[in-house]
Amino acid sequence: MSLFDSFLLRAAFAGTGVALAAAPLGCFVVWRRMAYFGDATAHASILGVALALGFQVPIFAGVLIVSLLMATAVSSLSGRGFAMDTLLGVLAHSSLAFGLVAVSFLQGVRIDLMAYLFGDILAVSRLDLAVIWGGAALVLVMLWARWSALLTATLSPDLAYAAGLNPKREQLILTIALALVVAVAIKVVGVLLISALLLIPAAAARPFASTPERMAFIAAGIGMLSALAGLQLSFVFDTPTGPTIVCFAAVVFALASLVDLVRQQRVSASH
Repeated sequence: MSLFDSFLLRAAFAGTGVALAAAPLGCFVVWRRMAYFGDATAHASILGVALALGFQVPIFAGVLIVSLLMATAVSSLSGRGFAMDTLLGVLAHSSLAFGLVAVSFLQGVRIDLMAYLFGDILAVSRLDLAVIWGGAALVLVMLWARWSALLTATLSPDLAYAAGLNPKREQLILTIALALVVAVAIKVVGVLLISALLLIPAAAARPFASTPERMAFIAAGIGMLSALAGLQLSFVFDTPTGPTIVCFAAVVFALASLVDLVRQQRVSASH
């Protein structure tokens, strides 16, 4: 019997793979205040699912292409007469609506819409697992190779220019990495919960990190713990796995915030 014959083990490997890629990238999403950016890219992916099924191409390819197009469009349109939050809100919800309408036009294609909206980690196949870990590895390599440049561009575009870096190029790298994470995460947590897996572990790690690198490592740990604990809890209580993973991450965030609040009060009292 092979290690990957068990659907629970495949699900565990899939969850940890997505968390490993999503959590460090989520740190940049938090630092750059790009929460809506992640939402817009994730919501557009349902349109990618519909187009992939309609043209009979792999789901991963359709989601990746549409996510890249959405992320590029947001980057291009920002600063051209619309407030960023307004632009992202319009694009996020309209792309999701167009995707859902496009799915309704598919003839002769059976599609489990709930699986794409909220994930179906228990149905991950060996091929899905290879795609998830391949995409996660690519994202981690991109972040590792450009970590210093991405941090500099995040801290100050002017400082990046002075260092001979192009902030727009670093933004493009983040855009590509985000589209990759969305494409590999749709099977695990679904369109509506991808942003949560990006944001919550990074936000929970923030109070305990003294350096950006430490925050990324702690966020990855919280993300993997959330994936494994959420999977176990969903199995025990018979709850939807994707939402349970996010719920566990939210509880960790609440506890981290409480610990940070108590620590700040003690510091204030000591002074």
